[in-house]
Amino acid sequence: MSPSAFAPGDDEPLIRWDWIERNLGDDIAEAFQEHLILSFTPILLGLAIALPLGIACARWRRLYPVVLAATSVLYAVPAIALFVVLVAFTGLTYSTVIYPLALYTLSVLVPGVVDGLRSVPDHVRQSADAMGFGPLRRLVQVELPLAIPVVMAGLRVATVSNISLVSVGSLIGIGGLGELFTTGLQRDFPTPIIVGIALIIALALVSDVLLLLVQRLLTPWERGRVSRRPERAAAEAVTVAGGER
Repeated sequence: MSPSAFAPGDDEPLIRWDWIERNLGDDIAEAFQEHLILSFTPILLGLAIALPLGIACARWRRLYPVVLAATSVLYAVPAIALFVVLVAFTGLTYSTVIYPLALYTLSVLVPGVVDGLRSVPDHVRQSADAMGFGPLRRLVQVELPLAIPVVMAGLRVATVSNISLVSVGSLIGIGGLGELFTTGLQRDFPTPIIVGIALIIALALVSDVLLLLVQRLLTPWERGRVSRRPERAAAEAVTVAGGER
């Protein structure tokens, strides 16, 4: 971004609409695009790691406490500290922000996968076995679909958290919309700060709604059945999976 684009004048109002209009297609759009990349790439990377790791923890229970402790310790490390350490290895690139944020997501996504798989009733697994499902097919067609609501709940939390944490990267010059904060503070110019906050909140809300819609699409047996017993919904899910042979 060009610093001159943010230069304030005297007696600035709270919001300079003319500044927003001038910079909407350039600096604001660039910051927003960068924020999207830095927010969702760690989520996809974290989910790719959390799924097999969570499945392993659900199968081998002794592994789970070790993984949970490791992810919790990583989550306790301040983001800016990890950014500064990684700069020496990855430089001022997107990777410096993406890798720590991906590690942070594991503290939410791994427990979500484990809890989701453990929430599948034993009699549902037995029913799948009785229908001729092998371990892999039972996992893919029965257990994971039934675990989706719990996994998606963790994914929604991790996504909203990531969208917020990306702004911390602005302290090392890679922060998407967070760069609007630092520029506004440095120049005592409130308009970029307000624009950054508004876009981050809007992005978090839209992302949460979209993930909720994805969950509804992936769990058709859950629609309109809030009052129905979970066991019955699980049995119907097995029946649906069995009909897809």
